[in-house]
Amino acid sequence: MTIEKKINGAAVTLVVSGRLDTQTAPELENELDSALSGLKELTFDFANLEYVSSAGLRVILKAQKAMNAQGSMKLTGVNDSIMEVFDITGFLDILTIE
Repeated sequence: MTIEKKINGAAVTLVVSGRLDTQTAPELENELDSALSGLKELTFDFANLEYVSSAGLRVILKAQKAMNAQGSMKLTGVNDSIMEVFDITGFLDILTIE
């Protein structure tokens, strides 16, 4: 997995590519821990994300909870297979996906 961070004032976009799984979720969590302070808008660009596991879902949920308290969060570029995971797990009801 690779993570590219784009900062625009109080808005951050994280471009996540590859697999978000048990091995890589801690890397994304660490990136979020350093990025969330003072953040008003968080965007995940998942156009090149191939797979998400339950460990990845946990990190996304943690980010959503943090952003609910301080701003907004959205996901872009979500492919059909990951959209299906979000649907089955009920994440479609809590995430903003464009």
